[in-house]
Amino acid sequence: MIYFTVGPTQTDPKLGKYLNDGYKKGIYSMSHRGKAFGEIFEATIASLKKLLNVPEDFHVFFIGSATEAMELVIENCVESKSFHFVNGAFSKRLFDTARDLRKQPLTYEVPAGEGFDFLRVSIPADAELVCFTQNETSTGVSIDMDDISALKKYHQDKIFAVDTVSSAPYARVDFKAVDCAFFSVQKGFGMPSGLGILIVNDKCIQKSEALQKKGMNIGSFHNFSSLLKYAGRHQTPETPNVMAIYLLGKICDSYIKYGIGKIRKETEAKARFLYKFLDTNPRYSAFVKKPGWRSNTVIVAETPEGSAGVIKKLSAKGLIVGAGYGEFKDKHIRIGNFPMHKISDIKRITVSLTNLFTEAICFSGSH
Repeated sequence: MIYFTVGPTQTDPKLGKYLNDGYKKGIYSMSHRGKAFGEIFEATIASLKKLLNVPEDFHVFFIGSATEAMELVIENCVESKSFHFVNGAFSKRLFDTARDLRKQPLTYEVPAGEGFDFLRVSIPADAELVCFTQNETSTGVSIDMDDISALKKYHQDKIFAVDTVSSAPYARVDFKAVDCAFFSVQKGFGMPSGLGILIVNDKCIQKSEALQKKGMNIGSFHNFSSLLKYAGRHQTPETPNVMAIYLLGKICDSYIKYGIGKIRKETEAKARFLYKFLDTNPRYSAFVKKPGWRSNTVIVAETPEGSAGVIKKLSAKGLIVGAGYGEFKDKHIRIGNFPMHKISDIKRITVSLTNLFTEAICFSGSH
């Protein structure tokens, strides 16, 4: 089986070896307050920062999930108003999180499948936090990091937070423009779910401390102050997912050795192959019509005959793809394009989709 699902997805081919090595070393039984775990904690953060080109003065926190990160960012960076670019279910989830936490979120929303015209947007002066979902997993729309960087030049006073859940480590995050980024490990890092990564700078920390002094709720056990205090000791506030932290370090080391530049070029080449197929196929088509808005890591295809049959037939061939999300569940398939997916895998799925189309024609012709 090859999993092209968009999270969890196909696991890293070396995952079994890393798991066994950690088991043999007794890592999964060690104390999270001991020196040995502290060394793993420190090494994983160092590798992650090197891989993603995160500046030294940024802080990396290990949490439970990217959804938890959404909550933490709102609690710790917003007193009253946040501003959200919304074009799908996950960008809307961040907006809804702010609303659920009784903030006053504002939104610039466009239809699903579309990107944003940043020249037309006006971010209110009293918005404290600006939120981007760099890669909308539900619809396969991506935001160019250059657009975020350009916008930041006019809003230096605001905190910019970027969700890179389904684009890390492929996404080139400009940490001169981004104050906060977060993701989870079950997509581009080819790991089981259960670990979220939250990266913040001192501007975020200072905002959190200011809110706390005002008596505002910034979370309980997990808040920026608590996470920062324990990170300074190479620890987490609670017993963490030691196994996942260890595995993440190993996978980051592997990606560094292979070359993040090479990973990015291969990701783009695979995406071009898929989109060329969709743009020339008479049966299936890319949901995102404008090439400049298309994600390179989550490719969404429209299936006129419905997604269920396509998914079932591909599964019978050992190819597991995701259904559409939410309202598009029965209309789309979503194909993950992550480092563990090889070009031969991508070619195999396009051949299978072509054969399904051919079979459909032959079947209808027999009647």
